[in-house]
Amino acid sequence: MNWRSILHVALLAGLYFNAGAQNKFTPQKALLATIQQNFKDADAQYKVMGAMLQPDQFPKAFHPKENKMETSNSGWWCSGFYPGTLLEIYEQNHDKALLTESERILKVLAKEQYNTHTHDLGFMMYCSFGNANSIDPKPEYKQILLNSAKSLSTRFNPVTGTIKSWDSKPGDYLVIIDNMMNLELLFWATKVTGDSSYYKIAVTHANSTMKNHYRPDYSSYHVVNYDAQSGVVKERKTAQGYANESAWARGQAWGLYGFTLMYRETGDKKYLDQANHIAQFILNNPNLSPDKIPYWDFNAPNIPNALRDASAAAIMASALLELCRYTDRAKGQTYFNTAQTIIQNLSSPTYKSAKGTNGGFLLLHSVGHFPAGTEIDVPLTYADYYFVEAMARYKAFATK
Repeated sequence: MNWRSILHVALLAGLYFNAGAQNKFTPQKALLATIQQNFKDADAQYKVMGAMLQPDQFPKAFHPKENKMETSNSGWWCSGFYPGTLLEIYEQNHDKALLTESERILKVLAKEQYNTHTHDLGFMMYCSFGNANSIDPKPEYKQILLNSAKSLSTRFNPVTGTIKSWDSKPGDYLVIIDNMMNLELLFWATKVTGDSSYYKIAVTHANSTMKNHYRPDYSSYHVVNYDAQSGVVKERKTAQGYANESAWARGQAWGLYGFTLMYRETGDKKYLDQANHIAQFILNNPNLSPDKIPYWDFNAPNIPNALRDASAAAIMASALLELCRYTDRAKGQTYFNTAQTIIQNLSSPTYKSAKGTNGGFLLLHSVGHFPAGTEIDVPLTYADYYFVEAMARYKAFATK
């Protein structure tokens, strides 16, 4: 049973911090059947994907018009999602071919444990080696994860109270909302070693993010630029969103997920409150479409003709299926129902790939970096990863 499965069981048993812990929700039998088929299809799809990769390549995106796979090396921030998704599918289907492929590609990824030039070691190493270590604990996996946590910690600046996201020109200290997702690796490291420094870094970063990234309506800026010497915020802006003051959809999803896991790991109610506020901003937004698959930015100028972002939807669904256990019954039911709707719609032919197509990816229609003109309306590895995670979390509600 991997760490995600343990979390699911704990949620169902009501072991997590009181508020809403006794909430119980009933999954739809028809959707459970759809999910089972989705996992069967995912098994076949990821074998198609694997056959298209060279030994040192990681999938990044697929361009249907050119019938071309876009790949990366192990240093790309998404490199951990391919082995992580393989392992999640393996947990459901027990197809050893997927386990073998994950073990192969993990060997290529392992060197990134010493990468101190990225804040995304949580994505890269915890979504991959974290899952692998939960399925089959090995001393080498544990050491890789600890080295990764050490590498991530080197990017923390106590003056700004944050982990630096992007290396940039001197004088700039850039922190993006995505970084909330990388804190889980640090909590794991404290649990395993007893060294509280990792925990303190994670909490300090989350507190600074809550203070400086969020507007009064609980929407998030994408990027905050600090003065590294004084800790003063110099500017708040976007990189991948429509405008500096817009609400980039995936950024809102990263925050929702990140503050939900902060509550799980600390039990501090301020993080639960923050997650609830973010959820309310998303779910009550007049520009959230009825099918709950968000436009790539909540303030995109051409809504309702703006592109959708399946990756943001998948992240939202997974986060809501955890958050619904921590809050009051009424909110919890809304969160559960919304996640259910998202999974249903992502499972439809509108968003789910036909078998044997789409380079082996599961989902269509994600948006990576619209302003830069890259990864626009294509499948993306993190969309698949969080879709698979959301489906596994939904299935766990049936095991009560």
